[in-house]
Amino acid sequence: MAELRGFVMAVAAVVLVAVVSLAPRAAEAKTTIEPCSGSDSCQALLGYTLYADMKVSEVAALFAADPAALLAANTLDFGAPGAAHRILPMGLFVRVPTRCSCADGVRKSVSVRYAARPADTLATVADVVFAGLASADQIRNENGLASTDPDAPLDAGQKLVIPLPCVCFNSSDNNLPAMYLSYVVQVGDTVPAIAASYETTVTDVMNVNAMGSPVAAPGDILAIPLPACASAFPKSASDHGLIVANGTYALTAGNCVQCSCGPGSLNCSFITAKFNFEPFSLFSVVSLYCTPASLSGSCPSMQCPNSNVMLGNVSTHPTGAGCNVSSCSYGGFVNGTITTSLSAGLQPRCPGPHQFPALTDPPTTVNHDSTYLPPLSAPGPAEAGGVMPEPGSASSPVQGGSFTLPKVSTANGPAGSVSEAPLMDKPHHILSFFVSCLVFYLQL
Repeated sequence: MAELRGFVMAVAAVVLVAVVSLAPRAAEAKTTIEPCSGSDSCQALLGYTLYADMKVSEVAALFAADPAALLAANTLDFGAPGAAHRILPMGLFVRVPTRCSCADGVRKSVSVRYAARPADTLATVADVVFAGLASADQIRNENGLASTDPDAPLDAGQKLVIPLPCVCFNSSDNNLPAMYLSYVVQVGDTVPAIAASYETTVTDVMNVNAMGSPVAAPGDILAIPLPACASAFPKSASDHGLIVANGTYALTAGNCVQCSCGPGSLNCSFITAKFNFEPFSLFSVVSLYCTPASLSGSCPSMQCPNSNVMLGNVSTHPTGAGCNVSSCSYGGFVNGTITTSLSAGLQPRCPGPHQFPALTDPPTTVNHDSTYLPPLSAPGPAEAGGVMPEPGSASSPVQGGSFTLPKVSTANGPAGSVSEAPLMDKPHHILSFFVSCLVFYLQL
Protein backbone atom coordinates (compact mmCIF):
# COMPACT_ATOMS: atom_id res chain seq x y z
CA MET A 1 0.00 0.00 0.00
CA ALA A 2 2.87 2.37 0.83
CA GLU A 3 4.43 1.74 -2.57
CA LEU A 4 1.10 2.45 -4.26
CA ARG A 5 0.71 5.70 -2.35
CA GLY A 6 4.25 6.70 -3.29
CA PHE A 7 3.47 6.07 -6.95
CA VAL A 8 0.24 8.09 -6.74
CA MET A 9 2.06 11.00 -5.10
CA ALA A 10 4.70 10.92 -7.83
CA VAL A 11 2.01 11.08 -10.49
CA ALA A 12 0.40 13.98 -8.62
CA ALA A 13 3.71 15.86 -8.63
CA VAL A 14 4.03 15.43 -12.39
CA VAL A 15 0.45 16.65 -12.90
CA LEU A 16 1.13 19.62 -10.61
CA VAL A 17 4.12 20.72 -12.69
CA ALA A 18 2.24 20.23 -15.96
CA VAL A 19 -0.91 22.05 -14.93
CA VAL A 20 0.82 24.95 -13.20
CA SER A 21 3.04 25.48 -16.22
CA LEU A 22 -0.08 25.73 -18.40
CA ALA A 23 -2.09 27.92 -16.06
CA PRO A 24 -3.01 31.23 -17.71
CA ARG A 25 -3.20 34.50 -15.88
CA ALA A 26 -6.59 35.55 -14.54
CA ALA A 27 -8.84 37.23 -17.08
CA GLU A 28 -12.30 38.75 -17.21
CA ALA A 29 -15.02 36.59 -18.75
CA LYS A 30 -17.82 38.42 -20.54
CA THR A 31 -21.43 37.32 -20.63
CA THR A 32 -24.20 38.81 -22.73
CA ILE A 33 -27.08 39.92 -20.51
CA GLU A 34 -30.60 41.09 -21.28
CA PRO A 35 -32.26 43.52 -18.86
CA CYS A 36 -35.88 42.63 -18.11
CA SER A 37 -38.88 43.26 -15.88
CA GLY A 38 -41.98 41.28 -15.11
CA SER A 39 -42.44 37.54 -14.75
CA ASP A 40 -42.49 36.32 -18.34
CA SER A 41 -40.07 33.65 -19.54
CA CYS A 42 -39.01 31.98 -22.76
CA GLN A 43 -37.43 28.78 -23.99
CA ALA A 44 -33.66 28.83 -24.43
CA LEU A 45 -30.74 26.44 -24.86
CA LEU A 46 -27.54 26.00 -22.87
CA GLY A 47 -24.43 24.73 -24.65
CA TYR A 48 -22.88 22.18 -22.28
CA THR A 49 -19.76 20.01 -22.63
CA LEU A 50 -19.77 16.85 -20.50
CA TYR A 51 -16.91 16.76 -17.96
CA ALA A 52 -17.20 12.95 -17.58
CA ASP A 53 -19.07 10.01 -19.05
CA MET A 54 -22.67 10.60 -17.96
CA LYS A 55 -26.04 8.97 -18.46
CA VAL A 56 -28.63 10.99 -20.32
CA SER A 57 -30.65 11.04 -17.09
CA GLU A 58 -27.65 12.40 -15.16
CA VAL A 59 -27.19 15.32 -17.54
CA ALA A 60 -30.92 16.00 -17.44
CA ALA A 61 -31.00 15.88 -13.62
CA LEU A 62 -28.02 18.25 -13.39
CA PHE A 63 -30.02 20.89 -15.27
CA ALA A 64 -33.48 19.96 -13.93
CA ALA A 65 -34.51 18.98 -17.47
CA ASP A 66 -36.59 16.12 -18.83
CA PRO A 67 -34.39 13.36 -20.32
CA ALA A 68 -36.66 12.97 -23.35
CA ALA A 69 -36.63 16.74 -23.95
CA LEU A 70 -32.82 16.73 -23.75
CA LEU A 71 -32.64 13.97 -26.35
CA ALA A 72 -35.20 15.69 -28.59
CA ALA A 73 -33.26 18.99 -28.53
CA ASN A 74 -30.22 17.10 -29.84
CA THR A 75 -32.12 14.92 -32.37
CA LEU A 76 -31.16 11.81 -30.44
CA ASP A 77 -33.67 8.96 -30.58
CA PHE A 78 -35.89 9.88 -27.64
CA GLY A 79 -38.22 6.93 -28.26
CA ALA A 80 -35.60 4.17 -28.15
CA PRO A 81 -35.96 1.67 -25.27
CA GLY A 82 -33.85 2.75 -22.31
CA ALA A 83 -32.79 5.98 -24.04
CA ALA A 84 -32.61 7.88 -20.73
CA HIS A 85 -30.08 5.36 -19.40
CA ARG A 86 -27.71 5.54 -22.35
CA ILE A 87 -24.21 6.73 -21.46
CA LEU A 88 -22.91 9.83 -23.24
CA PRO A 89 -19.12 10.24 -23.56
CA MET A 90 -16.98 12.82 -21.81
CA GLY A 91 -16.34 15.87 -23.98
CA LEU A 92 -19.64 15.62 -25.85
CA PHE A 93 -21.35 18.96 -26.61
CA VAL A 94 -25.10 18.97 -26.02
CA ARG A 95 -27.86 21.55 -26.14
CA VAL A 96 -29.80 21.61 -22.87
CA PRO A 97 -33.33 23.08 -22.96
CA THR A 98 -34.13 25.53 -20.16
CA ARG A 99 -36.63 28.20 -19.15
CA CYS A 100 -35.13 31.67 -19.29
CA SER A 101 -36.74 33.78 -16.58
CA CYS A 102 -36.47 37.36 -15.35
CA ALA A 103 -34.66 37.48 -12.01
CA ASP A 104 -32.96 40.46 -10.33
CA GLY A 105 -33.69 42.57 -13.41
CA VAL A 106 -31.86 40.36 -15.92
CA ARG A 107 -32.58 37.24 -17.92
CA LYS A 108 -31.18 34.04 -16.42
CA SER A 109 -32.16 30.50 -15.59
CA VAL A 110 -32.48 29.96 -11.84
CA SER A 111 -34.19 26.58 -11.76
CA VAL A 112 -31.04 24.49 -11.19
CA ARG A 113 -30.20 23.28 -7.68
CA TYR A 114 -26.91 21.51 -7.03
CA ALA A 115 -25.92 19.48 -3.96
CA ALA A 116 -22.19 19.78 -3.27
CA ARG A 117 -20.19 16.57 -3.21
CA PRO A 118 -17.06 15.79 -1.16
CA ALA A 119 -14.07 17.75 -2.53
CA ASP A 120 -16.31 20.23 -4.39
CA THR A 121 -15.34 23.91 -4.35
CA LEU A 122 -17.09 26.89 -5.89
CA ALA A 123 -14.40 26.89 -8.56
CA THR A 124 -14.79 23.23 -9.53
CA VAL A 125 -18.58 23.44 -9.50
CA ALA A 126 -18.43 26.45 -11.83
CA ASP A 127 -15.59 25.43 -14.14
CA VAL A 128 -15.78 21.63 -14.13
CA VAL A 129 -19.28 20.46 -13.26
CA PHE A 130 -21.10 23.25 -15.13
CA ALA A 131 -18.34 23.71 -17.74
CA GLY A 132 -18.01 27.48 -17.35
CA LEU A 133 -21.71 28.32 -17.74
CA ALA A 134 -21.52 30.05 -14.33
CA SER A 135 -18.60 31.61 -12.45
CA ALA A 136 -17.70 31.01 -8.81
CA ASP A 137 -18.52 34.65 -8.02
CA GLN A 138 -21.96 34.35 -9.64
CA ILE A 139 -22.76 31.22 -7.63
CA ARG A 140 -21.50 32.89 -4.44
CA ASN A 141 -23.60 36.00 -5.00
CA GLU A 142 -26.72 34.07 -5.98
CA ASN A 143 -26.55 32.08 -2.73
CA GLY A 144 -25.51 34.95 -0.46
CA LEU A 145 -22.29 33.20 0.57
CA ALA A 146 -19.43 34.98 2.30
CA SER A 147 -16.59 36.12 0.10
CA THR A 148 -14.29 33.15 0.57
CA ASP A 149 -11.56 31.44 -1.39
CA PRO A 150 -13.19 29.79 -4.43
CA ASP A 151 -10.88 26.83 -3.83
CA ALA A 152 -12.13 26.28 -0.27
CA PRO A 153 -14.03 22.97 0.06
CA LEU A 154 -17.81 23.20 0.28
CA ASP A 155 -19.79 21.25 2.85
CA ALA A 156 -20.92 17.95 1.37
CA GLY A 157 -24.63 18.12 0.64
CA GLN A 158 -24.72 21.94 0.67
CA LYS A 159 -27.51 23.10 -1.67
CA LEU A 160 -26.60 25.75 -4.22
CA VAL A 161 -28.69 27.68 -6.73
CA ILE A 162 -26.76 27.77 -10.01
CA PRO A 163 -27.54 30.90 -12.09
CA LEU A 164 -27.18 30.03 -15.76
CA PRO A 165 -26.92 32.54 -18.64
CA CYS A 166 -29.71 32.92 -21.17
CA VAL A 167 -31.51 35.56 -23.23
CA CYS A 168 -34.93 35.83 -24.89
CA PHE A 169 -34.87 38.96 -27.06
CA ASN A 170 -38.58 38.34 -27.74
CA SER A 171 -37.68 34.95 -29.26
CA SER A 172 -36.91 36.69 -32.52
CA ASP A 173 -33.98 37.83 -34.62
CA ASN A 174 -34.21 39.95 -37.74
CA ASN A 175 -37.99 39.90 -37.21
CA LEU A 176 -38.04 36.13 -37.60
CA PRO A 177 -38.55 33.43 -34.93
CA ALA A 178 -35.33 32.56 -33.14
CA MET A 179 -34.18 30.59 -30.11
CA TYR A 180 -31.00 31.58 -28.31
CA LEU A 181 -28.14 29.27 -27.34
CA SER A 182 -25.69 30.26 -24.58
CA TYR A 183 -22.28 29.19 -25.88
CA VAL A 184 -19.10 29.12 -23.78
CA VAL A 185 -16.14 30.14 -25.93
CA GLN A 186 -13.43 27.45 -25.92
CA VAL A 187 -9.68 27.69 -26.34
CA GLY A 188 -8.98 28.00 -30.07
CA ASP A 189 -12.44 29.39 -30.91
CA THR A 190 -12.76 32.49 -33.05
CA VAL A 191 -15.90 34.52 -33.68
CA PRO A 192 -15.79 33.78 -37.45
CA ALA A 193 -15.49 30.05 -36.72
CA ILE A 194 -18.37 30.16 -34.22
CA ALA A 195 -20.53 32.11 -36.66
CA ALA A 196 -19.76 29.67 -39.47
CA SER A 197 -20.55 26.73 -37.20
CA TYR A 198 -24.05 28.05 -36.65
CA GLU A 199 -24.53 29.24 -40.22
CA THR A 200 -24.75 32.88 -39.29
CA THR A 201 -22.54 35.91 -39.82
CA VAL A 202 -19.90 37.62 -37.71
CA THR A 203 -21.96 40.82 -37.92
CA ASP A 204 -24.99 38.98 -36.58
CA VAL A 205 -23.07 37.56 -33.61
CA MET A 206 -21.56 40.97 -32.88
CA ASN A 207 -24.94 42.73 -33.03
CA VAL A 208 -26.68 40.26 -30.77
CA ASN A 209 -23.87 40.36 -28.21
CA ALA A 210 -23.16 44.12 -28.45
CA MET A 211 -19.54 43.45 -29.39
CA GLY A 212 -17.28 46.29 -30.47
CA SER A 213 -14.93 43.92 -32.30
CA PRO A 214 -15.11 40.29 -33.47
CA VAL A 215 -12.93 39.04 -30.63
CA ALA A 216 -13.97 36.65 -27.86
CA ALA A 217 -11.78 35.10 -25.17
CA PRO A 218 -12.02 31.57 -23.75
CA GLY A 219 -14.67 31.58 -21.05
CA ASP A 220 -16.76 34.33 -22.63
CA ILE A 221 -20.42 33.35 -23.08
CA LEU A 222 -22.06 34.36 -26.35
CA ALA A 223 -25.75 34.36 -27.19
CA ILE A 224 -26.14 32.58 -30.53
CA PRO A 225 -29.46 33.05 -32.38
CA LEU A 226 -30.82 29.89 -33.96
CA PRO A 227 -33.61 30.11 -36.57
CA ALA A 228 -36.74 28.46 -35.26
CA CYS A 229 -40.37 27.57 -35.84
CA ALA A 230 -42.79 29.43 -33.59
CA SER A 231 -46.25 28.40 -32.46
CA ALA A 232 -49.42 30.49 -32.21
CA PHE A 233 -51.11 28.65 -29.35
CA PRO A 234 -53.56 30.60 -27.16
CA LYS A 235 -52.42 31.99 -23.81
CA SER A 236 -54.66 29.45 -22.11
CA ALA A 237 -52.40 26.66 -23.42
CA SER A 238 -49.74 25.37 -21.04
CA ASP A 239 -47.34 25.28 -24.00
CA HIS A 240 -48.14 28.84 -25.12
CA GLY A 241 -45.05 30.32 -26.76
CA LEU A 242 -43.63 26.95 -27.81
CA ILE A 243 -40.69 27.47 -30.15
CA VAL A 244 -38.46 24.82 -31.72
CA ALA A 245 -34.97 25.41 -33.08
CA ASN A 246 -34.45 24.47 -36.70
CA GLY A 247 -33.48 20.85 -37.23
CA THR A 248 -34.64 19.69 -33.80
CA TYR A 249 -37.69 18.38 -31.95
CA ALA A 250 -39.64 19.47 -28.88
CA LEU A 251 -41.99 17.37 -26.78
CA THR A 252 -45.18 18.82 -25.34
CA ALA A 253 -48.63 17.86 -24.00
CA GLY A 254 -47.13 15.56 -21.38
CA ASN A 255 -44.79 14.00 -23.95
CA CYS A 256 -47.81 12.96 -26.01
CA VAL A 257 -47.01 15.32 -28.92
CA GLN A 258 -43.73 15.89 -30.73
CA CYS A 259 -43.17 19.00 -32.81
CA SER A 260 -40.36 19.32 -35.33
CA CYS A 261 -38.81 22.19 -37.19
CA GLY A 262 -36.95 21.39 -40.36
CA PRO A 263 -35.57 23.69 -43.06
CA GLY A 264 -38.81 23.33 -44.97
CA SER A 265 -40.87 24.33 -41.91
CA LEU A 266 -39.29 27.69 -41.17
CA ASN A 267 -41.64 30.64 -41.03
CA CYS A 268 -41.36 32.23 -44.46
CA SER A 269 -44.25 34.67 -44.27
CA PHE A 270 -41.79 37.42 -45.09
CA ILE A 271 -41.40 35.85 -48.53
CA THR A 272 -45.14 36.22 -49.11
CA ALA A 273 -44.97 39.89 -48.19
CA LYS A 274 -41.83 40.69 -50.13
CA PHE A 275 -42.48 38.72 -53.29
CA ASN A 276 -46.29 38.65 -53.24
CA PHE A 277 -46.45 34.86 -53.31
CA GLU A 278 -49.85 33.29 -52.77
CA PRO A 279 -50.26 32.02 -49.18
CA PHE A 280 -51.20 28.49 -50.26
CA SER A 281 -47.80 28.07 -51.90
CA LEU A 282 -46.29 28.26 -48.40
CA PHE A 283 -48.47 25.50 -46.94
CA SER A 284 -45.46 23.55 -45.73
CA VAL A 285 -43.37 26.38 -44.34
CA VAL A 286 -45.58 28.52 -42.13
CA SER A 287 -45.63 26.62 -38.83
CA LEU A 288 -44.46 23.75 -36.68
CA TYR A 289 -45.27 20.23 -37.75
CA CYS A 290 -46.66 18.24 -34.81
CA THR A 291 -47.52 14.55 -34.60
CA PRO A 292 -48.27 12.00 -31.85
CA ALA A 293 -45.19 11.09 -29.82
CA SER A 294 -46.52 7.99 -28.05
CA LEU A 295 -43.99 8.33 -25.23
CA SER A 296 -46.69 8.50 -22.57
CA GLY A 297 -48.76 5.50 -21.56
CA SER A 298 -52.00 7.47 -21.56
CA CYS A 299 -52.71 10.42 -23.84
CA PRO A 300 -55.85 12.46 -24.55
CA SER A 301 -57.60 12.12 -27.88
CA MET A 302 -55.67 13.48 -30.87
CA GLN A 303 -58.51 13.26 -33.37
CA CYS A 304 -59.60 16.39 -35.16
CA PRO A 305 -63.18 17.40 -34.26
CA ASN A 306 -65.99 16.33 -36.55
CA SER A 307 -63.71 14.05 -38.55
CA ASN A 308 -61.87 10.77 -38.43
CA VAL A 309 -58.52 12.47 -39.15
CA MET A 310 -55.80 12.16 -36.50
CA LEU A 311 -53.21 14.76 -35.50
CA GLY A 312 -50.48 15.10 -38.12
CA ASN A 313 -52.42 13.30 -40.84
CA VAL A 314 -52.66 14.90 -44.26
CA SER A 315 -54.95 13.76 -47.04
CA THR A 316 -54.77 14.79 -50.68
CA HIS A 317 -57.27 14.55 -53.55
CA PRO A 318 -56.14 15.55 -57.06
CA THR A 319 -58.67 17.47 -59.12
CA GLY A 320 -58.68 19.19 -62.44
CA ALA A 321 -58.18 22.52 -60.67
CA GLY A 322 -55.28 21.35 -58.50
CA CYS A 323 -55.13 19.34 -55.30
CA ASN A 324 -57.50 19.42 -52.35
CA VAL A 325 -55.38 19.12 -49.20
CA SER A 326 -56.72 18.66 -45.69
CA SER A 327 -54.68 18.31 -42.51
CA CYS A 328 -55.16 17.91 -38.77
CA SER A 329 -52.96 20.41 -36.90
CA TYR A 330 -51.98 20.83 -33.25
CA GLY A 331 -53.35 23.87 -31.42
CA GLY A 332 -51.87 23.60 -27.93
CA PHE A 333 -52.42 21.75 -24.65
CA VAL A 334 -55.37 23.37 -22.85
CA ASN A 335 -56.64 22.11 -19.50
CA GLY A 336 -55.36 18.60 -20.16
CA THR A 337 -56.85 18.50 -23.65
CA ILE A 338 -54.89 18.22 -26.88
CA THR A 339 -56.58 20.81 -29.10
CA THR A 340 -56.59 20.18 -32.84
CA SER A 341 -58.03 21.87 -35.90
CA LEU A 342 -58.89 20.59 -39.35
CA SER A 343 -57.87 22.76 -42.28
CA ALA A 344 -58.53 22.27 -45.97
CA GLY A 345 -57.63 24.12 -49.13
CA LEU A 346 -56.83 23.91 -52.80
CA GLN A 347 -53.17 23.86 -53.83
CA PRO A 348 -51.69 23.95 -57.33
CA ARG A 349 -50.26 20.43 -56.84
CA CYS A 350 -50.33 17.71 -54.25
CA PRO A 351 -47.52 17.91 -51.68
CA GLY A 352 -45.02 15.12 -51.23
CA PRO A 353 -44.11 13.37 -47.98
CA HIS A 354 -43.08 15.64 -45.10
CA GLN A 355 -39.37 15.50 -44.31
CA PHE A 356 -38.22 15.36 -40.70
CA PRO A 357 -34.90 16.02 -38.93
CA ALA A 358 -33.06 12.70 -38.83
CA LEU A 359 -32.88 11.04 -35.42
CA THR A 360 -29.57 9.49 -34.39
CA ASP A 361 -28.48 6.97 -31.79
CA PRO A 362 -26.77 8.47 -28.72
CA PRO A 363 -23.02 8.53 -29.50
CA THR A 364 -20.50 6.38 -27.66
CA THR A 365 -17.37 8.36 -28.54
CA VAL A 366 -16.52 11.95 -29.44
CA ASN A 367 -14.75 13.02 -32.60
CA HIS A 368 -11.86 15.17 -31.38
CA ASP A 369 -10.46 15.76 -34.86
CA SER A 370 -12.68 18.78 -35.38
CA THR A 371 -14.12 21.40 -33.05
CA TYR A 372 -17.32 21.59 -35.07
CA LEU A 373 -19.47 19.53 -37.34
CA PRO A 374 -21.81 21.17 -39.83
CA PRO A 375 -25.22 22.11 -38.45
CA LEU A 376 -28.01 19.59 -38.70
CA SER A 377 -28.31 18.50 -42.29
CA ALA A 378 -31.03 20.24 -44.23
CA PRO A 379 -33.39 18.04 -46.21
CA GLY A 380 -34.80 19.50 -49.37
CA PRO A 381 -37.70 21.93 -49.15
CA ALA A 382 -40.29 20.00 -47.16
CA GLU A 383 -43.92 19.80 -48.02
CA ALA A 384 -46.73 18.75 -45.74
CA GLY A 385 -47.96 15.21 -45.92
CA GLY A 386 -46.73 11.74 -45.15
CA VAL A 387 -46.65 9.90 -41.87
CA MET A 388 -44.15 10.57 -39.09
CA PRO A 389 -42.13 7.42 -38.26
CA GLU A 390 -42.30 6.75 -34.53
CA PRO A 391 -39.04 7.25 -32.62
CA GLY A 392 -37.36 3.96 -31.95
CA SER A 393 -39.22 2.15 -34.75
CA ALA A 394 -37.53 0.27 -37.55
CA SER A 395 -38.70 2.88 -40.04
CA SER A 396 -37.33 5.77 -38.02
CA PRO A 397 -34.32 7.45 -39.72
CA VAL A 398 -31.86 6.57 -36.96
CA GLN A 399 -28.16 6.61 -37.65
CA GLY A 400 -25.50 5.34 -35.33
CA GLY A 401 -21.85 6.21 -35.09
CA SER A 402 -19.26 8.38 -33.43
CA PHE A 403 -19.77 12.11 -33.70
CA THR A 404 -19.80 15.48 -32.02
CA LEU A 405 -23.30 16.88 -31.76
CA PRO A 406 -23.92 19.64 -34.26
CA LYS A 407 -24.92 22.98 -32.85
CA VAL A 408 -27.68 24.22 -35.22
CA SER A 409 -28.17 27.42 -37.22
CA THR A 410 -28.86 31.41 -38.20
CA ALA A 411 -29.73 35.08 -37.61
CA ASN A 412 -28.87 39.80 -36.92
CA GLY A 413 -30.75 41.00 -33.97
CA PRO A 414 -31.40 42.88 -30.78
CA ALA A 415 -28.20 43.81 -29.05
CA GLY A 416 -27.64 42.75 -25.47
CA SER A 417 -25.20 44.20 -23.01
CA VAL A 418 -22.03 42.66 -21.64
CA SER A 419 -21.19 42.01 -18.03
CA GLU A 420 -17.81 41.03 -16.70
CA ALA A 421 -17.08 38.41 -14.07
CA PRO A 422 -13.77 36.94 -12.95
CA LEU A 423 -12.79 34.02 -15.14
CA MET A 424 -11.41 31.28 -12.95
CA ASP A 425 -7.96 30.04 -13.62
CA LYS A 426 -9.29 26.74 -14.97
CA PRO A 427 -6.13 24.63 -14.97
CA HIS A 428 -5.54 25.75 -11.38
CA HIS A 429 -9.01 24.69 -10.32
CA ILE A 430 -8.85 21.41 -12.17
CA LEU A 431 -5.63 20.79 -10.27
CA SER A 432 -7.36 21.72 -7.01
CA PHE A 433 -10.13 19.26 -7.78
CA PHE A 434 -7.59 16.55 -8.61
CA VAL A 435 -5.56 17.09 -5.45
CA SER A 436 -8.69 17.12 -3.29
CA CYS A 437 -9.73 13.78 -4.71
CA LEU A 438 -6.20 12.49 -4.18
CA VAL A 439 -6.22 13.50 -0.52
CA PHE A 440 -9.61 11.87 -0.08
CA TYR A 441 -8.24 8.66 -1.62
CA LEU A 442 -5.13 8.59 0.56
CA GLN A 443 -7.28 8.87 3.66
CA LEU A 444 -9.07 5.64 2.81
